[in-house]
Parts: sequence; structure tokens; C-alpha cells
Amino acid sequence: MDIEKFVPEQLMILVAALYVIGMCLKATPKVQDWLIPWILIVIGIIGSIALQQGFTALAFFQGIVSAGLAVLSNQLVKQTLNRDDSSKNSNDKV
Repeated sequence: MDIEKFVPEQLMILVAALYVIGMCLKATPKVQDWLIPWILIVIGIIGSIALQQGFTALAFFQGIVSAGLAVLSNQLVKQTLNRDDSSKNSNDKV
């Protein structure tokens, strides 16, 4: 699967920007965690429309995909760094 079919090169900077914005929102105490993906989707759609110079269904879709990639990237990093290996051995009792 070629990711550039869904997110062209010029929108990869949007994914990186959304990742950073998400990290900043996470550090803001007044923003609840469940709101962060929704905020990133809205910013992603607006950013995609601005970068592609017009509202199209494709720009709308690519904004959502860009936000999804930013959230997925964040979760991959977080889950990899904070993995708990003890859960694998929870069935082993000594």
C-alpha cells in the first residue's frame, strides 16, 4: 500500500504539525484528552483545504487522514516507550 495515495508529500508537513499541536494540547491542563483528536481533525481538515487551495471532498478526506496519522504516530511512540512486559507473564503463577 502506497501511503502517498492518501496523503501526498505536501501534506506530510501537516501530519508533523498536527503531531506537535497534539503534544502541546496534551500539555495544556484545560484541554481534556478526549477532545484532542477532535481538535486535530478540525485543524487537519482546515490545513488540508488551505494547502490544496480549495474545498474538495479529497481535501476533506486527506485532512482527516492526516489527523489520524498524527494520532497513530503519537500512540505508537507512547505505547512502545511505555510498554509493560509484565502483562505477558500474568498467567504464570509461581
